Formats: sequence, structure tokens, C-alpha cells
Amino acid sequence: MWIGVTGGITVNSLVVMASCFVGAFVFASLVEYWLHRLMHVSKRIGARHRDHHRRNEGQGVLWEFRDYVLGSAIAMSVMFFVSWQAGVSWFMGALVFAAFSAYAHQLQHENPRKCFWMKMPVHYVHHKYGMWNHNFGLAVDWWDHVFATYKPVEWLTEEERARPERGYLELRWW
Repeated sequence: MWIGVTGGITVNSLVVMASCFVGAFVFASLVEYWLHRLMHVSKRIGARHRDHHRRNEGQGVLWEFRDYVLGSAIAMSVMFFVSWQAGVSWFMGALVFAAFSAYAHQLQHENPRKCFWMKMPVHYVHHKYGMWNHNFGLAVDWWDHVFATYKPVEWLTEEERARPERGYLELRWW
């Protein structure tokens, strides 16, 4: 089956593109998880991260996004060696994850009750309870479950409930 008039895209190509997009999204979440864990054990790599824990605040969605993209530019581009479809799809999957992760990171610092896609906002809990060995996910908690670092706690205290309700976009963006 062909889509378009000339130089169309086959169903096979669409499957490859969808697989690359999803694969990059999942792979990026895994890399994020392990880099965060590494930041907690490496003095050299973790220096900036320890400051982040002391301040307990994000940089803003756009600055987080910039750091994620610059830090992963090579990994985001590697599939272009396979094909342009695979490259574009992989790049877009990683880019979408970087945007989602930057947003989720900032949201958990400022408005953790809005993280509806997780039972517990793991990054918020990671900071609130000084969890140096648990809850390393920033945007998702999958890998904490897979690698047995998920530690559930009763996080929604009266303090969190007393905070005024805010919208999903009421964040520090830069």
C-alpha cells in the first residue's frame, strides 16, 4: 500500500517510523533514569545535581529542555545512519520525550498534584524525602518499578492539599 502520489511511504515504512518514535521515547526515559541514578553516586557527574537538590527547584521548562537536547544530540541523531525515516522518527521520539520530561520535571517541583499519569510524583517524593536510593524517574516511574527503586510513600499531606489549585501550564517556563 502506498501513501501519496510520488515517492510515497509504504505501510512498512510507517511501521518502522512508529517503532522508531516509540523506541526513542522509551529509550530516552531509560537513559534519563540511569543518568539520574549515576548523578547520585558520581561526585564528578553529580556536583551540579547536588546543587539542584539543595535548591529543590527546576530551571524552568525551556532550560531543562535545552539541557536534555544538548546532552543527547548524538543519540538523537544516530538512526539517520539507518534511514531518513528511522532518523526523523527516532529524533522526533527523543525530542518529544525531552519536552515531556522537561515539563514533568518542572511540574513536579511546582505543582506535583497535576502529575496524573503517575500514582505518585516520584521526582517530587525523591526530593521531599531526600531519597538518594529511590524514585529516580523524572517524567515516568516505569524504570523505578523495573529496577526495584520505586518506594511508595504517603506523599499527599495536608500541606500539599492546602496549596491553591493551579493549572497545568502555571509553571516557570524559563
